[in-house]
Amino acid sequence: MTPGTPPPRDVRLLVSGGLGVLLCAFTLVEVNYPLLAPQSRLAFFALVGLTLCFLNIPLHPSLKDNPRARASDVALAVLAALCCGYIVTQTDPLFDGWWVDGQTLGNRAGFETAYDTAIGLLGLLLVIEAARRALGLALPLLAGAFILYALFGSVFPDWLFPHRGYTIPRVVAQTFLHSQGIFGVALNVMFTYVFLFVIFGAFLEATGATRFIVDFAERVFGRSSGGPAKVAVLSSGLMGSLSGSAVANTATTGTFTIPMMRSAGFQPVTAAGVQAAASSGGALMPPVMGAGAYMMLEIVDPPVTYLEIIRAALIPALLYYLSLILIVHFHAKRVAIAAPAEAPAREPDTPDAVARSRAAGFVFGSALGSLILFLVLGYTAFRAVTLSLVVIVVVSSLNKATRLDWRFTIMSLVTAARGVVPLVAAAACVGIIIGVVTLTGVGTRLPATIIPLAEQSLFLALVLIMISSIVLGMGLPSAVCYLLMATLIGPVLGNLGVIPLAAHLFIFYFGMMSMVTPPVALAAYAASSIAGTRIMPTGLAAFRFALVGFTLPYMFIYRPELLMLTPSGEPAGWLAMLLPVAIATLGVTCFAAGIAGQLSRPLGLGLRLAIFGAAGLLLAPGPTASLAGLDLAVFDVAGVALFCVVLALDRRST
Repeated sequence: MTPGTPPPRDVRLLVSGGLGVLLCAFTLVEVNYPLLAPQSRLAFFALVGLTLCFLNIPLHPSLKDNPRARASDVALAVLAALCCGYIVTQTDPLFDGWWVDGQTLGNRAGFETAYDTAIGLLGLLLVIEAARRALGLALPLLAGAFILYALFGSVFPDWLFPHRGYTIPRVVAQTFLHSQGIFGVALNVMFTYVFLFVIFGAFLEATGATRFIVDFAERVFGRSSGGPAKVAVLSSGLMGSLSGSAVANTATTGTFTIPMMRSAGFQPVTAAGVQAAASSGGALMPPVMGAGAYMMLEIVDPPVTYLEIIRAALIPALLYYLSLILIVHFHAKRVAIAAPAEAPAREPDTPDAVARSRAAGFVFGSALGSLILFLVLGYTAFRAVTLSLVVIVVVSSLNKATRLDWRFTIMSLVTAARGVVPLVAAAACVGIIIGVVTLTGVGTRLPATIIPLAEQSLFLALVLIMISSIVLGMGLPSAVCYLLMATLIGPVLGNLGVIPLAAHLFIFYFGMMSMVTPPVALAAYAASSIAGTRIMPTGLAAFRFALVGFTLPYMFIYRPELLMLTPSGEPAGWLAMLLPVAIATLGVTCFAAGIAGQLSRPLGLGLRLAIFGAAGLLLAPGPTASLAGLDLAVFDVAGVALFCVVLALDRRST
């Protein structure tokens, strides 16, 4: 092989596979039995993740087979490994003989050498390029804007929060060399929590348990009105909780469900919109919730436990999926879509197929059940998922249909490593932004503009946060969007007069809703590619189906009982939760009927507007009035009354 020639494809695949197995093994061991210093282990995690990124994701898709481009990819992978490896050797006591001037990188903070700065600057640029390859331009451009802000803050106008400005060595030290930037909280969450759940999902998929999810949903809804769409909703909710990625969820379940919906009579755009909306809500569904729950563990102040987070998230997630089920049910009734004309695209119910499905279902139930059990017993999230991985391996080995041999095990590890590469690149790039926010103090100055607004109107402050979350979330993974917003406005959340956990869930919900908000609706893009539809109509359809998701955060801010909390933040009793949950359920039902234009029969314009009005009254907060010694919410009473009128008129017309 001549110098400068990229290694053969088989060699690259072998190296990538080996690095993937190494990444999984290192993470499983280091998270549970730490050997390296905190910054060192994150640097090694980034070393392998960024190397895999450059080896597996080309400079541009059109250059994936270009020898020169591939040679440059290999060179960048080597440089990324050297830059991150430098952090490992300069921060961990295992390599104290290699420390410059006999001091760790942390101990020479403020006195970094030119060599430190040069390596840090190169590493910074490599992280931005890795994020561009893995995620597109949105996040790298945002990181670049923050770097420019750090360098030239002194020339910014007053409304852009000027500061004295910092030198390149100072910015490089803050963002790459030390633990407040790239090797900080975002990458730590990916390393400590998220990657373990990626491995968890990959092992479940290898056992066939994820295919069981679709089979189970088909058996529940397959023969009901609009059954295939309900299958998409249920399977996406179950799958999305494991993956945490709206795009990955769409790509995984959409390949089964979108053709099923089309064969049943749903228009292609409608089928793609349903799938995108259902997939986007997956990370809202406990017990896994993608990456958001783990980030909240690190960010919410005062601290909350993992069980408190998933307990609070349960009812809103169920309401979101209830709304989707109702919308597709009413829509199917309106356009007379019944069960599919032909059998669903799954295996026939032969004895062998039934046995395989049952075995996969047993693995799936054991995995989730053990995860919840370990959490209830008080294990940390990372220890619980590690033990659940052991349960998957043991339980799957009991049946030949689900047994993992060594080849499947290795492939599962490689698949998990490749799946986490975009998250590693995203977390590292977000670390740049967090480092700049910490360095410049904009994280405390931005909230100062929101607090006065919140004092005048909590609703207006929430609308501003919603818009910011949606705009920042366009083109970004929802967990990354949440981390950005929590970093930028985190200090203001405690001054809004609402429960901190509710405020953080508010941000997380709207970061997720950006997946179905045009013009940049990534889940809708993935669904449109499967359905063969145009992007913008698909995005609008997904937005319409997911509209309830835009009301739920306001509901649980004003009615914390939906989070199983009292207004003071204490756990709520069942009796206190009963009425708010009932009102919210009725409001969601009205909203779904209004979107679909159907109750027991198609609704005319007048009744459709009336039921939207009922939904608005039931979902919105309002004043209370005392009647016979009872405090009644005026809007709730009016909403229930209006719904009863619409229902009576609708039934009388049938």
